[in-house]
Amino acid sequence: QVQLVESGGGLVQAGGSLRLSCAASGLTFSIYSMGWFRQAPGKEREFVAAISRAGIRIDYVDFVKGRFAISRDNAKNTVYLQMNSLSPEDTAVYYCAADLGYRGAARALYQYWGQGIQVTVSS
Repeated sequence: QVQLVESGGGLVQAGGSLRLSCAASGLTFSIYSMGWFRQAPGKEREFVAAISRAGIRIDYVDFVKGRFAISRDNAKNTVYLQMNSLSPEDTAVYYCAADLGYRGAARALYQYWGQGIQVTVSS
């Protein structure tokens, strides 16, 4: 059974940092591309970042470029999202997702999803 489990969320003040982790099990992590998405209350789930299986290709949505960094450790079956210079607009539930193909921002094409983790940024 495939599981993606996010951790590292919580409450942080504006300007602060958090690092999210997503630990994968039940799949051969190294052959899956990974993505991070987020969903704020009343809004659709939106793309944040994606990384290919070997970490060669990385994409970000414009509003996180220069602030967020996605990375992965295939030996630990884990993908990370380092989030810096956080603002209240970053408050959302953050989800990781996995697929055999590189899906980038194509939310509907990801096969597996985590349960999500709350990130709250106070002003």
